[in-house]
Amino acid sequence: MTVSEEKFTRQRLLEVQTLTPSLFTLRTTRDPGFRFTAGQFARLGVRKPSGSIVWRAYSMVSAPHDEFLDFFSIVVPDGEFTSELSRLRPGDELLVDKQAFGFLTLDRFIDGRDLWLLGTGTGVAPFLSILQDFDVWQRFERIILVYSARTASELAYQDLIHELPQRDYLEELGSKLTYLPVVTREDVPGALNGRITRLIESGELERAANLALEPEHSRIMLCGNPQMIEDTRSILKTRGLNLALTRRPGQVAVENYW
Repeated sequence: MTVSEEKFTRQRLLEVQTLTPSLFTLRTTRDPGFRFTAGQFARLGVRKPSGSIVWRAYSMVSAPHDEFLDFFSIVVPDGEFTSELSRLRPGDELLVDKQAFGFLTLDRFIDGRDLWLLGTGTGVAPFLSILQDFDVWQRFERIILVYSARTASELAYQDLIHELPQRDYLEELGSKLTYLPVVTREDVPGALNGRITRLIESGELERAANLALEPEHSRIMLCGNPQMIEDTRSILKTRGLNLALTRRPGQVAVENYW
């Protein structure tokens, strides 16, 4: 795939951290002119030995004000992008689109009191960016982060999640956050067990959050496995929680991964 050089910048890979055999994080430099809204994604490109470029879209984990860009990725077996990325070392070149994309942003909602962030796997990435943006803490009274993974070892960014509410600039606002980790394939102390859809249908998720999912107050963002998103949307729709569209205000915003 060829892309005009006018559409991307050349950045340096600063760090690659392997979390599990199937998950890794990466950090790159950031062009001073690159702008994005928390929740958006950018396309990253790696150049193959043949000279062609392989592109893949990643949500930013980093905050809009950070001087670097953080991303969270699953390893795709024999995947063209991750195979090329595995060859790179800190200091090597990565390409970053000049334009950010995506609509999983707070401006999808015109009102609301409680913000629910429901993510599976690497779908937690845009929510971590949103949580590092001061606007979300000012706007909502309660923020519920629900992060689901297959095993406890796949729950990434735990230090960041637990540290976020303690940041000085939040002062008294950090108490708004409730973090509910979910693990589907093993029992883990302190984590819910089961798929997000089952936890909603049984009422367990709302009991754990001590908060109801209701059209008047709840605004819900979904990101991750497409099947989870489809199934969760169907369940929420039966409770009067509908997709937020440009011409029709709603309570649910989504971003599909893979």
